[in-house]
Amino acid sequence: MEEIRKYFTDLSERQIQQLAQLDALYRDWNAKINVISRKDIDHLYLHHVLHSMSIAKCLRFKAGSNIVDIGTGGGFPGSPLAILFPDSQFLLVDSVGKKLTVASAVAEAIGLDNVRFAHERMEDEKGLFDFAVSRAAMPMADLVKVCRKNIAKTDRNALPNGLICLKGGDIQAEVKAFRSNLTEYQLSDWFADEWFQEKKLLYLPLR
Repeated sequence: MEEIRKYFTDLSERQIQQLAQLDALYRDWNAKINVISRKDIDHLYLHHVLHSMSIAKCLRFKAGSNIVDIGTGGGFPGSPLAILFPDSQFLLVDSVGKKLTVASAVAEAIGLDNVRFAHERMEDEKGLFDFAVSRAAMPMADLVKVCRKNIAKTDRNALPNGLICLKGGDIQAEVKAFRSNLTEYQLSDWFADEWFQEKKLLYLPLR
């Protein structure tokens, strides 16, 4: 939590309380359903929560925004973003039901009422959203393929509607086809911890 409050200094008391509850909740659920690797659970806030919240460094969603999280797993990046943006609506999608069980239970426990959950493949989702977000769920080309149909035509935010995804390592081959329209951010420009050195945020407007 110290890292979270260091980089996000304008959190409300409710947001701080919701974020502070995540550690115990994920530890408890992870003992039953493994959604975070055993060695990684001790780095929940840095590797999962703060990583998810990095999207807010790229774009602050306006009230009324609709966001879909593709392949949310245990609720990342969707749940931390929903805490940050209580006036936006989030749909967390995953094809693995047991992972959504964890994400849904955690959201209910902290009173996160601006999230919904869908046990499905993104290909089957018919709703329209301002942005799709994702965290290493699938290759860029696959993300674009499954979510392009779901991106609304009317913009309401500072960036045109599209896809925002978190990636790591060498992604040059993966993004080559999208390079002309893609904006790439280095998370190390925002966060000092060494873990973020190879982490990137990619933004691709979609029409």
